[in-house]
Amino acid sequence: MPTRKGILLVNLGSPKSTDVQDVKEYLDEFLMDERVIDYRWFFRSLLVQGIILRTRPPKSAEAYKTVWTPEGSPLIVITKQIQTKLQKLVDVPVEIGMRYAEPSIENGIRSLTEQGVTDIVLFPLYPQYAMSTTETVVEKAEEVRKKFFPGVRINYVQPFYNRDIYIDCLAESIREKLPENYDALQFSYHGVPERHIYKTDPTKTCNLNDCCSRDTNPSHQFCYRHQCFKTTESVIERLNIPKEKTIVTFQSRLGNDKWIEPYTDETLKNLPKKGIKNLAIVCPAFVSDCLETLEEISVEGKEEFMHAGGENFHYIPCLNDEDRWIEVVKTLCEERLEDFFLV
Repeated sequence: MPTRKGILLVNLGSPKSTDVQDVKEYLDEFLMDERVIDYRWFFRSLLVQGIILRTRPPKSAEAYKTVWTPEGSPLIVITKQIQTKLQKLVDVPVEIGMRYAEPSIENGIRSLTEQGVTDIVLFPLYPQYAMSTTETVVEKAEEVRKKFFPGVRINYVQPFYNRDIYIDCLAESIREKLPENYDALQFSYHGVPERHIYKTDPTKTCNLNDCCSRDTNPSHQFCYRHQCFKTTESVIERLNIPKEKTIVTFQSRLGNDKWIEPYTDETLKNLPKKGIKNLAIVCPAFVSDCLETLEEISVEGKEEFMHAGGENFHYIPCLNDEDRWIEVVKTLCEERLEDFFLV
């Protein structure tokens, strides 16, 4: 029987509305993922359902309201725009799925199989590898495939943080949006607990104190922190910006555990004291603007920086549906489509 190929783009997900109950349902699914909060089920449930979901949903709902568009969640809207543009460039069906909420990964795979697809290239839309992003997408997709679609084959697009086509694309996007006068360019990546870095390292060679900056180390292919620094290093090389004019930080902490440092919010409060009054900031852990970029950085982050004495705060948007980024998505997907011929 002939096979037919298709593409599934997978992003994080979003509540279906800014209603508090919808936000609560979304946070429940998200935070109860053992690869996001990696406690044993009992303690995870106690923390999430016993504490966080009793207090956080109303505040999160208000935050979502500040970024919501007439079409809905910016993350979902942008992912659909990427799908539409990519579909015009490839001759195989393209669908989307979200790791949490709708449209789900299951529905995305089902939509492809209903079109006769048996071989799927699944693209987790995360440049760097992390347990709470790439790994949980792959694990969920495999769970769904085995349960509902055992005849389907899936090839996964690997993290692309160090691919030249991606770095060139990101650097050009930043170059076009960078203000003429700025004191520093800050790269703010999503944070993860330090223990996640060690848990995802099968080589057991990672040491957050000294190995991220090494040229080579067996753990680098699994180390989110290293991959963030490598992305930054490669981009500033393309932009020809002095390293001392750039900053790498990590945002979005949850709870009291030790997360990878330095922290974005604390850095923003301290920069004006160091004479950095004109700041440009970009978030390369995300390819699509979302709550963490549009509200946490461009609203809350700006307030923190300006309140501390900053003068100009310039947020540089994600790649979103830029044509050059769609070409990168096309190339990375087509590479994995070709791999089916090698099986």
